[in-house]
Amino acid sequence: MEIRSDILVIGSGIAGLSIALKAASMGRVVLITKKEKAESNTNYAQGGIATVVSSLDTFDLHIEDTLHTGVGLGHRDSVEIMIKEAPERLNELIEIGVQFTEKNGLLDLGREGGHSRNRIVHARDHTGAEIERALLHAISIHPNITLYEDHIAIDLITEHHLGEKISRDAPIHCWGAYVLDVKNNVVKKILSSFTVLASGGVGHVYLHTTNPSIATGDGVAMAYRAGALIGNMEFIQFHPTSLFNSGSPSFLISEAIRGFGGKLKTRKNEEFMLRYDSRGSLAPRDIVAQAIDIELKKSGDEHVILDLRHLDPAIVREKFPLIYKTCLEKFKIDITTEPVPVVPAAHYSCGGVVTDLLGRTKIDNLYACGEVAMTGVHGANRLASNSLLEAIVFAHRAYKDMSTKKINHVKDFPAVPEWDDSGTFDAEEWVLIEHDRKEIQQIMWDYVGIVRSDLRLDRAKRRLLLIKDEIENYYKRTKVTEGLIELRNLATVADLIIRSALQRKESRGLHYTTDYPKKNDDAWLHDTLMTCIDA
Repeated sequence: MEIRSDILVIGSGIAGLSIALKAASMGRVVLITKKEKAESNTNYAQGGIATVVSSLDTFDLHIEDTLHTGVGLGHRDSVEIMIKEAPERLNELIEIGVQFTEKNGLLDLGREGGHSRNRIVHARDHTGAEIERALLHAISIHPNITLYEDHIAIDLITEHHLGEKISRDAPIHCWGAYVLDVKNNVVKKILSSFTVLASGGVGHVYLHTTNPSIATGDGVAMAYRAGALIGNMEFIQFHPTSLFNSGSPSFLISEAIRGFGGKLKTRKNEEFMLRYDSRGSLAPRDIVAQAIDIELKKSGDEHVILDLRHLDPAIVREKFPLIYKTCLEKFKIDITTEPVPVVPAAHYSCGGVVTDLLGRTKIDNLYACGEVAMTGVHGANRLASNSLLEAIVFAHRAYKDMSTKKINHVKDFPAVPEWDDSGTFDAEEWVLIEHDRKEIQQIMWDYVGIVRSDLRLDRAKRRLLLIKDEIENYYKRTKVTEGLIELRNLATVADLIIRSALQRKESRGLHYTTDYPKKNDDAWLHDTLMTCIDA
């Protein structure tokens, strides 16, 4: 089955919805999403959007906070663009109906770790869900947008699918993607003039994550196989405070709670963060997560606690209604009267598909925005609430670049073959292969987590190589399924993270290794970049 469009957008988080809505002014947009349209990391984002709107704040302060948190690897040009263009993008969200929390007629601004000023624009503690609501409504009434739920991209269509060998210096073009319609079990060929990867993060490569189940690194894996440049995959942000023993995905306890005055303590009720950073519980996420990891290893405890008992309970309930209600009703914890047990969990990838300042990748007519992209704004660690901001700013810039180019209007596509779905599905063998998913997650959690070493990374690399081979062999001789596509992508992304971590011979930001416990600015102040053409 063949579908033709002017723009194909893969992913329905804030980045995908934003660019789809704007690109619809150019022509026909096909928007695909793996599950339901609202299932995305955006929908789970509690904190907010970091934006300079207060007279007590400045662009320069936000820029320096971002670069400082990125520990030398943030790209100043992309950081400046993101922060200076933020107010205009925020106003666009308000115009389409996003209802941010106000106080005395002005936006209510919170503060999170690493920020020197109150600048977090939020919708209480469910900002992502509120943004998704407004964007999805705008999408639903636009006549130029067709949304396909339960459609998972398999691979990007490039010269490779035309039988051409891709060399290092040859240009690569993207003409859309092969996509599995999960409900009808049919592979569709979607051809498009422009393709946008907005497929989100990689959280489920780890055993414990705050991400929804769709976060299996599909966009990064597809782009890598197609020959795009991938960067800084070693920098995986572990959110310091997910609710202990809350399942998968782990329930996130927003950083805004610490910004409001919540204190991290050991189970013996001792504050410990000042031993690691003068900012205490408001230190950036890499420092807090590493500190918790050290404390747990010292004590043998399974979790630390986040203490809100000294705060006004009425205000806590008012500011954090979702967290309060979920903890009380689902987990039987009253956060106003009881200590909240928390542990770190994989949360956000600072690396991804390398783009320029206009969202363009190395592959012609392929753009990337949101968590799947590496724009350079995060460096070695993401400043809290810069993720939604990055998504809307660079989605807009990608749209503006697309709008200057010619749309093929279905005339100039090459003769792309239909998907070859020959092969048989072996249910018995799939039972064995399916276990590889848990094994990948366990390997990554044990050996490529918050604290690493060359010994652990080498062990992970060897074990993963065997798993990758098993999966690829099975993939080549059977019909594709949703589970198999995700499993193959998880193995690819895990391999990229491990290889990136082995390249960096220092500790910096989110990458901490006991073999090189200090950062070395002179030798390693650069991004780690990989492409499958060199592999």
